[in-house]
Order: sequence, then structure tokens, then C-alpha cells
Amino acid sequence: MTSAVEKSDFLTLKAVRFVYAFLRRLWIRAKVGLRRKPKVFVVGFNKTGTTTMKRALGEMGYMVASESEAKPLFHDWVKRDFKPIVRFCRFAEAFQDSPFSFPYTFIALDQAFPGSKFILTVRADDQQWYNSITKFHSRLWGSGDGCPPTREQLQTAVNSYKGRPWDVNRALFGSPEDDPYNEGVLKDFYNRHNLTIIEYFRDRPDDLLIINVAEPGAYQRFANFLGIKSTAREFPWENKT
Repeated sequence: MTSAVEKSDFLTLKAVRFVYAFLRRLWIRAKVGLRRKPKVFVVGFNKTGTTTMKRALGEMGYMVASESEAKPLFHDWVKRDFKPIVRFCRFAEAFQDSPFSFPYTFIALDQAFPGSKFILTVRADDQQWYNSITKFHSRLWGSGDGCPPTREQLQTAVNSYKGRPWDVNRALFGSPEDDPYNEGVLKDFYNRHNLTIIEYFRDRPDDLLIINVAEPGAYQRFANFLGIKSTAREFPWENKT
């Protein structure tokens, strides 16, 4: 049985943690405001080198947003409510993966943060991307043999909460429920996502960088795009599949 003293101590600890988190966010927002760096949004989809890009941006001195803290924004994205996503972006300088790489988000971010830089990470072709994402998700939530996870496996998988992998799959792809990684549907999604971004920025070449992090010379193009001098010659490769 929990005593009154233990309950009081627990509530005090929760209050201290809340105040600490609140003050930390205020400090980060003030720091971001003082540095006045243009924001950088990596809008390429998962398994196109986004984790590699995250590390590279961090090494260049950018304050990169926490992916785990951004996960709850998925529910806002589903409702196409971009206001919470925009508010979140005031607490960092660079962003990648969910929900920043999801369809439509880049338009809201472009309107909210004029002068920002957008980076579209891509693979050599849609087959390479499909092979990579299915292999990766098989390892995370499936049988680990390279076969895409099934509906049942996604519904019981945990990523922030139980069943989130299934919710994201439904919201993004619209593939058949009994074939959530349908190759044709996913490839079409990947190509449409990239083409939509390219079309949106077609008359603004200084605002969008299209890049395959595995190609020779890619890192220098990345550094030049951001206007940063660097002695590095290639990206720090992360989560390779």
C-alpha cells in the first residue's frame, strides 16, 4: 500500500521533471532564436539516407530535432493539422523523418519558415528503395528474413506505441490490408512523393537539393548547398540496408 509520503514524493518528482522539461525547451528555443540559422528540412522518405543526413547535419553544428519527440506529431499530420508541427520546429534547426518527410508537410513548413533549405534524399531507383525499406522493416517488425511484415505483425509491433507501424502504413500507402507492402503501390508512393516535391520547387533551385548520399561528390554538394566549408569528403553512413 502506498503511503501519503510516497505519493507526495512521487508528485514532487513529477513536478520537478515537468518544470525541468519546460525550462529546457525555453532555453533551446531561445538558443535557436539567437543563432538565427535557416532551418533545414530533410524531406526524403525513410530509407533514403535520412539517418545519415541527421548525423551529417549534427556534425555541421545544427541542432537536430529529436525523432522520438516528433513521433506524436503523426496524429496531427493524419488530420492535416500542421500547426503543432510548425510549433515543434521552433525548438530546433534541422529535421528529418516522420512527420517532416511525409506528404504535404513540406508545403506547410515552407510557408511557415521562409528562407529554409529543403533536402530531398533519394536512392538510385525505386527498386533499390523498396528493397531497402522492406528489408529494414522485416528486421524491425517482421520475421527478419527479408520478407515484408504482415498486417498482424505490424498491428502488434511497437514503435512509440503498439500498432503504430500499422497506423503509419495505412496512412501513407493505402495498400491492400492483406498486402501492406505491395510493391507496385509502394513504388508509386515513392515516385509520386519525390516528383511532387521536385515540381513544387521547380523554379527555386537554391531552396531544394536532390541528393543520393551514396554517390561520389554528394557530400561536397551538400556542404555547398548549405554554404558551409568542410574538409570531409563523404557522408557518415548510418543504418545501411
